Amino acid sequence: MARVSIYTFLCTILIYAVAFCPPTLYGQVSDEDLNRAVSRGLEWLANNQSRRGHWESNGMYPSAMTGMAGIALLAEGSTTTQGKYAPNIRAAVDFLLSKSRRNGLIGDENDDKYTYGHGFGLLFLSQVFGEEEDEDRREELIDVMTRAVLFCGWAQTPAGGWGYVSARDGNNFDEGSTTITQVQALRGCRNAGIPVPKEIIDRAIEYIRKCAIQEGRGGIQYSLMSGGGGRPAISAAAIACLFDAGEYDDVLVPNLLRYVNQHLGDINNTSQGFWHYAHYYYSQVMYRQGGRDWESYRNRLFRRLINEQNSDGSWDGSYGRVYITANNLMILQMENAALPIYMR
Repeated sequence: MARVSIYTFLCTILIYAVAFCPPTLYGQVSDEDLNRAVSRGLEWLANNQSRRGHWESNGMYPSAMTGMAGIALLAEGSTTTQGKYAPNIRAAVDFLLSKSRRNGLIGDENDDKYTYGHGFGLLFLSQVFGEEEDEDRREELIDVMTRAVLFCGWAQTPAGGWGYVSARDGNNFDEGSTTITQVQALRGCRNAGIPVPKEIIDRAIEYIRKCAIQEGRGGIQYSLMSGGGGRPAISAAAIACLFDAGEYDDVLVPNLLRYVNQHLGDINNTSQGFWHYAHYYYSQVMYRQGGRDWESYRNRLFRRLINEQNSDGSWDGSYGRVYITANNLMILQMENAALPIYMR
């Protein structure tokens, strides 16, 4: 009887605890809450675009921030010609086209991380292209993206990865996060019909495989050149990268999935660093997996992001409000399926 009484008592306490927990912590994310958070975030981005059409992060990285913010606006469903944010998207396209160099780089060579700007800028343009109706602008986009793809190949290191700058400028330094950015941009271009040499992708996939620790059981290390332990954020990005390259059945995927689920499955675990970056890619992986795991993760992640939103619609975090706000908006709008690169 004592055991039954204790059990009944504990169950009663648990029921009351759940019943009186604040719904903002444990309740299902409603469409109303989600739409409100997204609308406020998009308005903040639109209102903080410069007159020249770009965004910056603390006065830096205009190409990268413009690419990311532009993708967040595209995810709402607007295009260069239609939708609420069409003027903002057109201005962003104009800015990035103005940053296209003869050698194919989208950005500025004096930027200490210009491959990020190149990657996100190219990804944004590849997502714009399919909805562009003006023939002259389409031809301009084809030219810029074709040269940008060739720049990706030229900037790739002998090991198959990319660093913060080109292989030549960075003495062949490589690291995982910029590599993933280039691969997603290249996949976006290929989806748009831009020729992408197969050897560039093949070398990048081989690079990711070489960075795997214990066949993926220990995750993906930061850099093939400099080593380092497994990184959950880069490991999640690597899975997304493999999926983008069509490598759904790659031998690394099952072990990497177990690794990232262990480290990122608890959304309150911030000990790994780069939390928003990690869940930007982990959410892509989980969304493509679908099912109950996605639904459970989605609700917990979306609730946390909504709770952390500032009153003006932005979010705070590393690399400034533009970066974090665009990052979170891409996550919250993933189910819109407005962008080919994030579709299942």
